[in-house]
Amino acid sequence: MKSTVICPNCKNQITIEGEEGEVKDITCPQCNEKGKVTFKDKKTEEAEIKSPTIKIKNLTKAYNGTKAVNNISFSIEKGEVFGFLGPNGAGKTTTIKSILGLIKIDSGEIKINNFDIHLLEKEAKKNIGYMPEKVAFYNNLTGLQNLYFYAEMKGASREECKNLIEEFGLGDSTNKKVGEYSKGMVQRLGMARAILGNPPILILDEPSSGLDPGGVLQIKNKIRELKQKGITIFVSSHILSEIQEVSDRVGIINRGTLVAKDSVYALSKKLNLKPRMIVELKNISKDIENAVKNIKQVDEVKIHENKIFILCDSKTKAKVILAIAKAGGNIINLTTLEPTLEEIFMRYTGDAV
Repeated sequence: MKSTVICPNCKNQITIEGEEGEVKDITCPQCNEKGKVTFKDKKTEEAEIKSPTIKIKNLTKAYNGTKAVNNISFSIEKGEVFGFLGPNGAGKTTTIKSILGLIKIDSGEIKINNFDIHLLEKEAKKNIGYMPEKVAFYNNLTGLQNLYFYAEMKGASREECKNLIEEFGLGDSTNKKVGEYSKGMVQRLGMARAILGNPPILILDEPSSGLDPGGVLQIKNKIRELKQKGITIFVSSHILSEIQEVSDRVGIINRGTLVAKDSVYALSKKLNLKPRMIVELKNISKDIENAVKNIKQVDEVKIHENKIFILCDSKTKAKVILAIAKAGGNIINLTTLEPTLEEIFMRYTGDAV
């Protein structure tokens, strides 16, 4: 049987032949990076495809008798971006620390690529790249020296460290110690450390914190790129618009309970949230305003200058446009805003972000 692998150092694609169950040493012909390839049998491959990458079942953790996380369950599939949201104190950090095996849970089960995080901690953690909310490095070392340190633990190459420093815009600060870095520079270095060694699972806690718009865009694009490569990404953030852009599904935790988990589209349907039309007109008369308000399926009408803001379902949009035209309205522009993750979040938590 044949297996095609990508060199983690130079990204060269290599095809190698072997027997089912065989483990072969391999050397990249382009950069001489060494590694191993395991030829999995079909049953193992099928089982891995069917099994969630991250599986949380009945997770409970209490502090001083108060349940920070109360019997929550969810799973994340291979190559999925899962956004994890909740108000401050809702249980997000406890959940993340539990997944990483950093705290002892009271009850429940956590599996990473089928490895129990508490029974087989070392094997489970090999699969994870982690970016904490508060990124920290050795301030007396340069960014590159810090990555070299973590590369030794992860078995990654120094060449990969250099490539990541350049990719995240830190090449001009190669000789600068991290203690002299700005908050945004430290954050970008944190993302580089998380993906160092090409882990199949990423856990990102507030990855865009302290970044300028260019840095935020880079993180979003990197998440999309990694998803395309089949990386499973668990991301927690207070910037809900960004979560909505990159996530396949979201989970919302409130007061220790997982109150929602699904795609943004599916959750908006469950809550019966409707899109908002913004109709820009040359002039708005009382006849036009009344014509729109008289449509039974229209829930709300607001007027600001030469724009009408209309809340209605998608099927009613055509009726609105026709009513405006019949009332003598001259439409200049028409925009539809779909329900946002912020609206969904507020409905499920009744809290501010």
